[in-house]
Amino acid sequence: MNRIDAVFKQLRRKKEKALIAYLTVGFPSVGMLPGLVDACADAGVDLLELGVPFSDPLADGPTIQAASERALKQGVSPALVLQQVKQLRRRKITMPIVLMTYYNPVLHYGLQRFCRDCEASGVDGLIVPDLPPEEAGELIKAARATGLEVIFLAAPTSPRERLTRLVKASTGFIYYVSLTGVTGARKSLPAQIASHVRAIKGMTHLPVCVGFGISKPAQVQEIVRVADGAIVGSALVDLIGRSGRRAPQAAYRFLHGLKEACQ
Repeated sequence: MNRIDAVFKQLRRKKEKALIAYLTVGFPSVGMLPGLVDACADAGVDLLELGVPFSDPLADGPTIQAASERALKQGVSPALVLQQVKQLRRRKITMPIVLMTYYNPVLHYGLQRFCRDCEASGVDGLIVPDLPPEEAGELIKAARATGLEVIFLAAPTSPRERLTRLVKASTGFIYYVSLTGVTGARKSLPAQIASHVRAIKGMTHLPVCVGFGISKPAQVQEIVRVADGAIVGSALVDLIGRSGRRAPQAAYRFLHGLKEACQ
């Protein structure tokens, strides 16, 4: 069983919801990644989303764009990201790891080669926000041949016909984008999240997790009343950027509070 499927099965038994944390590989430095991942694990994070830096991240807001730019200046590439994942696995990091990347770097790397190298490194799944399910056939084929899950994004504006294709193509979980626009912490979340998540859950047996804009325990509590998990990205990356050498400790305190809201 894929680690992603296993962790959601375990959470269902415990009647808990998932906390998914996003880190940009190479931000604030490559050397800080192990300490940040340890902080995530110690805080109870259930699944780790690692961002592969890219020069034109269309779905990302200013916080993650700036983190990607800093990482790229340090020479972070898809190959280096996979090397980092392999080292995390050697350090006995067992939580599922999903790569959030864009299609251009994957295509340049080679679809089959990228998926094989992901599997060999210990990656469990892929999120490619600029690749719609209608055009993802080759990547899905390569991913399934190596046991990788492919996670697609559902938006508030997605019509039912497109949601039907999306949930059929997805494995692992469905990533529901809580709002239109790009990533970034928000003071409040849209009121229609609950009805949209319920509609998607009525179309699939897969877990549905909500991301974009989440930054507070109260928001997590609101999300997990209906969804199977909450995804935190920009708020965590922003905190890391402000905390300097104390970033792992700050990340632990922040994430521990969010995980308590999932229980």
